[in-house]
Amino acid sequence: MHDAFGVIAHAALTVFTGTMTPTPEETVDPVLVTPGPAGFVVIALLSLAVVALVWDMMRRIRRGRVRADINEELDAQERADAEAAAQPPTEEPEGDTPPRA
Repeated sequence: MHDAFGVIAHAALTVFTGTMTPTPEETVDPVLVTPGPAGFVVIALLSLAVVALVWDMMRRIRRGRVRADINEELDAQERADAEAAAQPPTEEPEGDTPPRA
């Protein structure tokens, strides 16, 4: 059924346009349009550059996190020292021996 429709459509197309549908011809040698070794080298260098950039980015992120952790610890220590300095000193009882219960 589909073959008959295709033949009729092709005949109608030929009658109305006056020419057959042209078949494409290969005008370019397929070997010349492949990337070849130069394309491989370029892609390999780009890949290495991307890996190096990601490596450097992860190192910088890690370094920033460590610095932030250290700064938090230093800030907490400074707050604790400031609170300790703000409290009045506790008085100890006079005498050499502590009182007995």
